[in-house]
Amino acid sequence: MKEKSELNIVFMGTPDFAATILDTLLQEEYRIKAVVTAPDRPAGRGRKLNESAVKKLAKEHHLAILQPTNLKDEDFICTLKEYEADLFIVVAFRMLPKVVWEIPTLGTFNLHASLLPQYRGAAPINWAIINGESETGVTTFFIDEKIDTGEILLKEKVTIGENETAGELHDRLMHLGATVVVNTVELIRQEKANPQAQKEGELKTAPKIFKEDCLIDFSLPIQKLHNFIRGMSPYPTAWLKLLHTESKQEKTLKVFRSEVISTNKNNKVELLQKDKQLILATQTGELSLTEVQLEGKKRLDTAAFLLGFNVKDWEIINN
Repeated sequence: MKEKSELNIVFMGTPDFAATILDTLLQEEYRIKAVVTAPDRPAGRGRKLNESAVKKLAKEHHLAILQPTNLKDEDFICTLKEYEADLFIVVAFRMLPKVVWEIPTLGTFNLHASLLPQYRGAAPINWAIINGESETGVTTFFIDEKIDTGEILLKEKVTIGENETAGELHDRLMHLGATVVVNTVELIRQEKANPQAQKEGELKTAPKIFKEDCLIDFSLPIQKLHNFIRGMSPYPTAWLKLLHTESKQEKTLKVFRSEVISTNKNNKVELLQKDKQLILATQTGELSLTEVQLEGKKRLDTAAFLLGFNVKDWEIINN
């Protein structure tokens, strides 16, 4: 068994979720030999190169940084081997080829934001909420040749709030995940890990979500519609199309938050204003839209939004 200070780790990840895990490992004084993260991407109107959250943190701590475009590149593989890593830790990164994950002597494990084997895939947090789950969690597992199918090391559960958004759940799972990753490293280091094969059966998946998937389906039961909105918030964001009744201009309305206020059926799909509430009425009930963003405008709570928006001038395009 190696001492904590002797354990060589290479960390792989890209977004804030991964950076929080890396930061925790650094605070716990693990020896991070290098980080592997996505190449810099152009972003914004000026198309300025944007560094990943993991790269920014790695630079602050003067860590070696690798940004391969091809994970099978021979030079990249040779460099990885030079770090003589005992363990690779992967959080929110790309699928690794076998030639990479088989390098470290103690294995390569991944943190996934669901209770595996449920919600394998790119968007487990979003889909757990969209599907109305009451609980979810995080799982660490040894990587194998398929996506999210390897032997499980640790799991931790959390309860999902009835109005909790994907963004809020993301942040809770991020901090829970940091603790679970540290505990997993210690189990492996102390040779106490007992990996268990995942049980196959009736599984729910979590495929990547695209913009066209975010268009609100008004035929959904009102509770499912509410779950859809919060499961898409703050990103990639549920949206609907509006038509100005006079100018015939079309605009997108993004919806970030909602509350179910009625299951009474309505004759048609429409936006209504009741006092300071913006109401989405459908044939399955009514939602209070509490945070929205009209195309070309800022994201606002509805009290502020209604100061500059006349509901009677717009109708929903329902097709």
